[in-house]
Amino acid sequence: MNQTHFVSIGANLPGRDGASPRASCEAALRAMAALPYCTAIVRSRWYSTGPVPASDQPRYINGVARLQGQVTPAQLLADLNQIEAAAGRVRGAANAARVLDLDIIDMAGTLRDAPDPILPHPRAHLRAFVLLPLRDVAPYWVHPRLQVHIATLLEALPPQDIKVEGK
Repeated sequence: MNQTHFVSIGANLPGRDGASPRASCEAALRAMAALPYCTAIVRSRWYSTGPVPASDQPRYINGVARLQGQVTPAQLLADLNQIEAAAGRVRGAANAARVLDLDIIDMAGTLRDAPDPILPHPRAHLRAFVLLPLRDVAPYWVHPRLQVHIATLLEALPPQDIKVEGK
């Protein structure tokens, strides 16, 4: 039985091969679509966002992918980490600039506090760079833990530096 999973995609540094952050995000989408359990993938629009928390880092490109498939949280996390590493991601300080960042936002409504990945993503409901693209691919999404509709979560957000980048 196919399940629906949501993955946040972001980048603000050139890739290992000099690719733009957007090109790195698009390559990550292709890599996710090629995963053996992925039966379908839909992407949001791309968004240009200021770093969170605010800093002098370059702007990010962010989006969300809706994947269909049957996979465990541990396997999806391992596969996403492998895609990040192939793109040249080196893990360092929290909130540091990065070549590619792939975060599991929700896996078929699963509630999970440990081990990683924590589900749903513990900060997704606080971030416009997650919620706006998530709304593109899941306009009726309800936060599995909070039981709050995405429109209500968006209304509750303070202003954030985000704009549509393009399709």
